[in-house]
Amino acid sequence: MIKLLDNPVMNYAWGSRHAIAALLGRPTPSEHPQAELWMGAHPKAPSRVIVDGRDISLVEWIAHQPETILGRDAAERFNGDLPYLFKVLAAEQALSIQAHPNLSQARTGFERENRLGLSLDAPRRNYRDANHKPECICALTDFWALNGFRPARQILKLLGSVVDRSHADLLAPLNAADVTAGLRPFFDQFMHLSPSRQHDLVEGVVTVVDRQDWPDPAFDWVRRLYNQFPGDIGVLSPLIFNLIQLAPGEAMFLPARQMHAYLYGTGIELMANSDNVLRGGLTPKHVDVAELMRVLRFVETRPDILYPRQISPCLSVYDTPAAEFELAIARLTPSQSHVGSRRSSAEIWLCTRGQAVFTTSRETLILTQGQSAIVPAASDDYHLTGSAVLYRAGAPSHKNGDPLHDDH
Repeated sequence: MIKLLDNPVMNYAWGSRHAIAALLGRPTPSEHPQAELWMGAHPKAPSRVIVDGRDISLVEWIAHQPETILGRDAAERFNGDLPYLFKVLAAEQALSIQAHPNLSQARTGFERENRLGLSLDAPRRNYRDANHKPECICALTDFWALNGFRPARQILKLLGSVVDRSHADLLAPLNAADVTAGLRPFFDQFMHLSPSRQHDLVEGVVTVVDRQDWPDPAFDWVRRLYNQFPGDIGVLSPLIFNLIQLAPGEAMFLPARQMHAYLYGTGIELMANSDNVLRGGLTPKHVDVAELMRVLRFVETRPDILYPRQISPCLSVYDTPAAEFELAIARLTPSQSHVGSRRSSAEIWLCTRGQAVFTTSRETLILTQGQSAIVPAASDDYHLTGSAVLYRAGAPSHKNGDPLHDDH
């Protein structure tokens, strides 16, 4: 009952021509930039499986027998849908600075845009489904990202060192007695600058940055983003949001309503099953500032780096508050194997190195680098052996919170 997955590759301009192709054992460089490998049942681009000799989408297979594949509890909690979307993400250039809605915001926005008659693929559309999108990223290579507002005093110090007097008014809200309360008015006026003033501000900052070497890598990222998106207000985002460098094996959690961007690197991404994005810059795509301002949380953040917690000799998990997903990593050796039993829901396994073998009482399935498989909740217990590194996506059984309330 364990099934190999045939997964779609998403070709976005910011993707890599090497990382995903190399993982899949295909020629490099690839013909087009390959940004994401999707493993899951999102209607936009579902994985496919062979069932009774037929090639069908994972969406269709789950719809035919949701309790068998998802498990009774997960099928009830998540309305018969696979609750997570599993990805390999390969960023050669920066993604847009963006945030995702919480569940109530997503439902309201999706219904509103449906009433307006916007097609699901309309460029002006913000909400392509009715779900929220908390997510976790785990680095496969050195991985650079932005995650949440810096402390206001830090923003004031960084921007204040490179903004000239003609733009000093932009920093005024951060000089208030309650600096945290100044985040919203600061960012609101920052995002509503006229195109000409945005241009002058960015050009002035980059000119100052180029005059000297700066010890803080945020200034180097201003230069790099300017080369990718000249004139875009998002060029200044490393001075406003926390700049994070993840080493391979390190991860971080991104809750709903938190501004973030992936800048460079390859990683394993796991999220609630959604494709809702509200952008703020570093993109030629639709930017809806008013809706972004409604969704964002304006709080200072200090993102934690997540390290895997070992739960068996070869299996470790990354703990997050997400109700829809749990990410784990398995390192198999000839002397260390994994036994899978008592699944709370369907698992998806991705092999990133080596070869692994699933063995049950009635079947054997081999996974090699780049291949993935889904293990239904009702599948027999399995023994996973080999010499390999694999990542596992699943829905945790120990988190009973209502997803409506886990991402205020």
